[in-house]
Amino acid sequence: MTFTRRVMMTAAAAMVAFAGTAQADGHQMLEDLHFLIPGGAGGGWDGTARGTGEALTEAGIVGSASYENMSGGGGGVAIAHMIENADSMDNTVMVNSTPIVIRSLTGVFPQSFRDLTLVAGTIGDYAALVVQADSPITSMDDLLTTFQADASSFAIGGGSVPGGMDHLVAAMAMEAAGEDPTGFNYIPYDAGGAAMAGLLSGEIQALSTGFSEAVALAEQGEVRILGVTAPERVDAFADAPTMMEQGIEVEFVNWRGFFAAPGIDEAQVEAMRGAIAAMYDTPEWEAVRARNGWVNIHNPGADFEAFLEAQEQQIGDLMRTLGFL
Repeated sequence: MTFTRRVMMTAAAAMVAFAGTAQADGHQMLEDLHFLIPGGAGGGWDGTARGTGEALTEAGIVGSASYENMSGGGGGVAIAHMIENADSMDNTVMVNSTPIVIRSLTGVFPQSFRDLTLVAGTIGDYAALVVQADSPITSMDDLLTTFQADASSFAIGGGSVPGGMDHLVAAMAMEAAGEDPTGFNYIPYDAGGAAMAGLLSGEIQALSTGFSEAVALAEQGEVRILGVTAPERVDAFADAPTMMEQGIEVEFVNWRGFFAAPGIDEAQVEAMRGAIAAMYDTPEWEAVRARNGWVNIHNPGADFEAFLEAQEQQIGDLMRTLGFL
């Protein structure tokens, strides 16, 4: 579970190669770019697409950006639309994230990332396990000790269905700690807010959530972050310890990135990749990134493919262990 570090190191070299030349003369790399968003307004995909478009246009890398929300089928409607209309999508990129891997594995839709042209992964959000701020559980060791003392009454909650991302992250952590990943109670909630209410009410002892959400809650004094699935401490909240530094070898990131239609002209794909790479070196992007609490995880082209294949293997193995595949 250490593929993220390798991808990030490779991507850093690629970013330097693209970014220095792209922005040196303020060159516009794309005249326009259309963002296809597989969910509704206000969600994570929507924010990622619009924030990326904002940075690209304000930095002068892209002349203009447009946006189209296309909900349905867990993202499957937008994927099918892109494939079926590939001939007219030369300037279109679709945003997606880890659910494209999970939902493909579980058959929510028949396509996978292999049916699209991979442009680049751009940002990520690590996961975290948190407890109430005044909980006697102060570390992952404490959590494991509490679980071992009375597994039947110990529950971890999350804002996703059984077999969804929050469940998988908790199971990864338990497995890496030497516990049976099927041996704890997972309580699903409809959304993060409901899950947080369950934690504060004592219905669950710990909550599996995104790191950026955990940071917001920790800064409000509502939770304590026990462990983060990052390879090293994240600057956004450096007080939060990683799982790894506590001896739990688990690393996981909920990435977000962009895909183009199958069969798109390679020169156009390279222009898209170059524009995204150049974006990282701009103050416009840093403003967007910091505002949203995102972590830069840039992996273009073949690196993106290797990253997705590794994550598919990681998630698929765990889902088979949990009985979801």
